[in-house]
Amino acid sequence: MRRFFPLLLLLFFISPAVLIAQEGDFPEYDWSDFYVSPYARGDRTLHVSMGLLMPTFVLGIEGNSHGISIGGTGTLSFNYFLGPNLFVGGEVSGSFAATRGSNMLYLIPMGGRVGYQFLINRFEFPFSLMLGLAPQSYLEKDYFGPVLKPGVAAYWRFNPDWSFGANAYWWMIPQWPRNGNNTLGTFLELSLSARYHF
Repeated sequence: MRRFFPLLLLLFFISPAVLIAQEGDFPEYDWSDFYVSPYARGDRTLHVSMGLLMPTFVLGIEGNSHGISIGGTGTLSFNYFLGPNLFVGGEVSGSFAATRGSNMLYLIPMGGRVGYQFLINRFEFPFSLMLGLAPQSYLEKDYFGPVLKPGVAAYWRFNPDWSFGANAYWWMIPQWPRNGNNTLGTFLELSLSARYHF
């Protein structure tokens, strides 16, 4: 046994050098090809947004003379991910804007949404489309009609639970009253959001 001890000791010190010398014979892996998405089926997000609602144009009114000023809006929305990028969900908004004579126009859009999200490192860019209904109130007049909201957002993932960003949505709200002219009111929403991931 004493004869083999120096030989074992020599092999112990030489074997790492032999392995290092053969390292060039093994292929090098490009780890950039390996990517794990932070989203999977079943992931959910809850959003709270607040911002400005700006009237753009109203079709069906002569000269586009709607007299609506810039207002405010707030939204609560929920997303459910069907995969790493595709999501469905729902939302409800509340908004107000002053009109001529300091009267107020109130809109409460609500509906379902579908979207697709692009991911670039810690930045996330969801594109979405909401289709639903929008109760409206102005003076003594009430109307209940459809609403369509396409939009895009940009978020920065602060940590696994929270992300923060900005939204741009274009509201399209048609009115088809029984006694009156058909109109299409459009608004641009610019808002800031906090998003909780769970």
